[in-house]
Amino acid sequence: MTHTTPGTDRDLSRPHRTPPGRTATHPVDDAVPLWRLYLIRVGYLTLGGGLAVVKWPMLLHRDQWTLTQGVIDCMLIALSGLALLGLRYPLQMLPILLFESAWKLLWLGVVALPMWLTGQLTTPYAAMTADLLWVIIILAVIPWRYVAARCGSPRIVEASLKRLPGRGPRCSRR
Repeated sequence: MTHTTPGTDRDLSRPHRTPPGRTATHPVDDAVPLWRLYLIRVGYLTLGGGLAVVKWPMLLHRDQWTLTQGVIDCMLIALSGLALLGLRYPLQMLPILLFESAWKLLWLGVVALPMWLTGQLTTPYAAMTADLLWVIIILAVIPWRYVAARCGSPRIVEASLKRLPGRGPRCSRR
């Protein structure tokens, strides 16, 4: 069974050769419109910029870190740099947004939700919960159909592309 891109007879299961002088693209790449790429960049700016403002100055006071705090801060500083790289490469850096969403949703579901349901959400946990709820912005900007198409089976790719009217592999991004 072959999986073709709508509007073309290009088989998605075979490697694509780009003609000389043309930019190589994946057929799914064109399924993300330009306005959506700018929206994704808002997510990267929220994540990377927020962490840069809060965590980068802590590098100057690293002698005060505990072992755990040093590991956490270094990880978050590196994450902010990668998120800022997402401003330039929004689709290629999507795993950064997926990672950020996954760990925050995991913490909210495993730690905060049970405490809230039992009325035991104390002040430090409530403050952390409020900080982590910023994940809503990240979840809102992730192009979920694109993620499913790129990470899923060829059947998901085909179904995802069929749901996007007028989006083919040669769509203009102007």
